[in-house]
Amino acid sequence: MNWDWGAVADFMPHFWDGLLVTLQVLAIGSVISFVLGLVWALLMRVPSRWVTWPVGTVTEFVRNTPLLVQLFFLFYVMPEWGLTFSALTTGVIGIGLHYSTYTMQVYRAGIEAVPVGQWEAATALNLPMRRTWTAVILPQAVRRVVPALGNYVIAMLKDTPILMAITVLEMLGEAQLFARETFQFTEPLTVIGVAFIVISYLASLALRALERRLVH
Repeated sequence: MNWDWGAVADFMPHFWDGLLVTLQVLAIGSVISFVLGLVWALLMRVPSRWVTWPVGTVTEFVRNTPLLVQLFFLFYVMPEWGLTFSALTTGVIGIGLHYSTYTMQVYRAGIEAVPVGQWEAATALNLPMRRTWTAVILPQAVRRVVPALGNYVIAMLKDTPILMAITVLEMLGEAQLFARETFQFTEPLTVIGVAFIVISYLASLALRALERRLVH
């Protein structure tokens, strides 16, 4: 087997296109998972089974079914019901929704880890419930769960190649398309493998820096 730098050079324009798509999915999917996960966590604390039971059922179903099945459902079944999105939009929604059920558990753990005295102090100061959450509870809870949320960002990055199944040309999709056209598989697959390692490493460094800043 001979390494062909010419194949690498030919693949790089396709690689940059795939990298852009991967980063778009990762960034928007992370925002969706973080925001929606917090919504799920807050709804699960509502003192009404009419709220907690449906939310718990939906999130358990999403968390316990494969992401690939969910993507197929969103991309191929939902259009039959009149909801049609592009492949990229479907992928972003699918991966964000899927990971929101995991971030929900992270938020729940963070909220439950806030000392009871903080709740009692807010009550003693007669703070409104909204103010209690936004000024007292959530800042402390989020600070505790940043490392766990960061781990899910990296996990989400490693799951982006699944979107190729619904025709999203992220990094792996671009590599496979290039390989089928040129019959050169080693170079493009090696390039994206290295790219995943580099991006994951840089993301972990950024998360460690953020964690240190929040702690201090």
